[in-house]
Amino acid sequence: MSLQETVICTTAATKNSVTLPARPEAIAFPPEQTALIVVDMQNAYATTGGYLDLAGFDVSATAPVIEKIAVAVKAARDAGSQIIWFQNGWDDQYVEAGGPGSPNWHKSNALKTMRNRPELAGTLLAKGGWDYELVDQLQPQPGDIVLPKPRYSGFFNTPLDSMLRSRGIRHLIFTGIATNVCVESTLRDGFFLEYFGVVLEDATYQAGPLFAQQAAIFNIETFFGWVSNVETFCTALQTASVAQTQTA
Repeated sequence: MSLQETVICTTAATKNSVTLPARPEAIAFPPEQTALIVVDMQNAYATTGGYLDLAGFDVSATAPVIEKIAVAVKAARDAGSQIIWFQNGWDDQYVEAGGPGSPNWHKSNALKTMRNRPELAGTLLAKGGWDYELVDQLQPQPGDIVLPKPRYSGFFNTPLDSMLRSRGIRHLIFTGIATNVCVESTLRDGFFLEYFGVVLEDATYQAGPLFAQQAAIFNIETFFGWVSNVETFCTALQTASVAQTQTA
């Protein structure tokens, strides 16, 4: 399905509004009321030897995704959007993971991997460890927001909602890993809280086979948000910037 030209206007139009071609239709947003969210680009999710790799998931194709995210982050930052970085994980004793009384204890593949391989205990997704850290190629800059999160959704038990509302942000651009888990979970929760979510599909990567990525993208564009890509996002921002300069 191609990017559509029919535009949905989500807020009162401003001279700074950007029209982003997307699926199922183009969407207009002001960069200063927008956050680009980078979901869990940690060694755990994107690097050989990290949690996903040790749990049996393929992370061999994450390098192009990292490059795309870096491009999108720079474009968004230059346009005046807020950059938000998420890190998923828990304390090194895993108290925040919930214990046997929590579904998370039973479903988290990181926790299951450590139970199956006791020598890894205290290493996967533990705050302060290599696994928890953001990949070297993607590092926050002054003015960015870095938020820890204890579950898949970035809205659950975090100050994300209040931080966005206090800044007048209604539009969220999503990148990161995993498309079908933490990215989709956060975008869905944002939808329920009246945020407009767009995922840049080539700046995301799934946990599992390709059909998991395809299903997540289908769900997002059909039910919860919009789908575009990094080149289109950057071009839209650049076009808007040139137009503003010419009319200034």
